[in-house]
Amino acid sequence: MKPLFVGIDIGSTTAKAVIIDRENAILAQSIQRSGYDFEQVSESVLVAALAAADLPRSAVTAVLSTGYGRRNVAFADYQRTEILCHARGVHYYFQEPVSVVDIGGQDNKIIHLGAKGERLNFTMNRKCAAGTGAFIEEIAYRLDLKLEDLNGMAEAADTEVTIGSFCTVFSCTEILGMARRGVPIGGIIKGVFRSVIKRVSEMDALPGKVVMTGGVVDHNPIVKEMLGEALGRKVEVPPHPQVIGALGAALIAKELYTAGAAK
Repeated sequence: MKPLFVGIDIGSTTAKAVIIDRENAILAQSIQRSGYDFEQVSESVLVAALAAADLPRSAVTAVLSTGYGRRNVAFADYQRTEILCHARGVHYYFQEPVSVVDIGGQDNKIIHLGAKGERLNFTMNRKCAAGTGAFIEEIAYRLDLKLEDLNGMAEAADTEVTIGSFCTVFSCTEILGMARRGVPIGGIIKGVFRSVIKRVSEMDALPGKVVMTGGVVDHNPIVKEMLGEALGRKVEVPPHPQVIGALGAALIAKELYTAGAAK
């Protein structure tokens, strides 16, 4: 059987697994809620990915874990940071200098990469949930809306409100007040997405080609268009943007295993 490599990305909100072969083809992927037991979900997300590809556990050659809970993946052969793995995953698709914008469940990242995929610098926002996937989920919960409906509602909106509050708690209060006054929900949701883009834009400059990753852009393509409007140029999104960190982890696992086997 050909060697197979797995990347496990345990984020604060979701756990992702990607399986690749030695030609870097993605054979399967899996996404689950992280929950509180990172060790359990790392096992579960791997089993689900193997089942999706109809592969036995014995087919796995090497595993690399990354993300918030990377140290809880007991079966991982290697560990690397989420910044490194996101950079590697993006560079696989964009082999040129890029600015990566990753909107995650509870943090945002901006990573600047050189032509060879080397990390030039990065910025992370960990102080507040405003502008993250958790912020969007909280708004959906407060308004009793389904997450999968938000993008369509925003795209169909004829109006757009401005969210003035920075804090998630105050933003929710402000938004609930708008809803009670009869402000169209679609315009509110579009304003929420605009608020997310504003928070990201304030984190760091975004020169050159910009690439967006993460679950937020995967499920809500409108945020790519909004960031492009703010920047005045097209924003790119790679295939499978939510699992880009897990893909990078799988690619690095293959490289590390190959280098070790060659010694």
